[in-house]
Amino acid sequence: QVQLVESGGGSVQAGESLRLSCVGSGSIFSISVMGWYRQAPGKQRELIARITHWGMPNYADSVKGRFTISRDDAKNTLYLQMDSLKPEDTAVYYCNYLDSVGSTWHATGSWGQGTQVTVSS
Repeated sequence: QVQLVESGGGSVQAGESLRLSCVGSGSIFSISVMGWYRQAPGKQRELIARITHWGMPNYADSVKGRFTISRDDAKNTLYLQMDSLKPEDTAVYYCNYLDSVGSTWHATGSWGQGTQVTVSS
């Protein structure tokens, strides 16, 4: 069973930045599409960014232009650079392996504990 461990969250002011990390295990990391999800209080978990195993990123409109997803396969690590943070970015952030059915992406691994991001105005 592959494990995912997220870190890097914290409490910041609006406009500041954070960098999240996600360490995976197992040999599948480098051949997997990876994604970042977030879940705000009272809301469903949503996929906000994904990256293919060859490095092509894709973003939800809510974070496009502010967040950057990247990966270091040698370290089995996925990153999310979050700039110009807003209060509405407050959520628990998770990473996961992704697979697609048509144009719909879904998580395939076990969920980690996530990392809390709190943005105050």
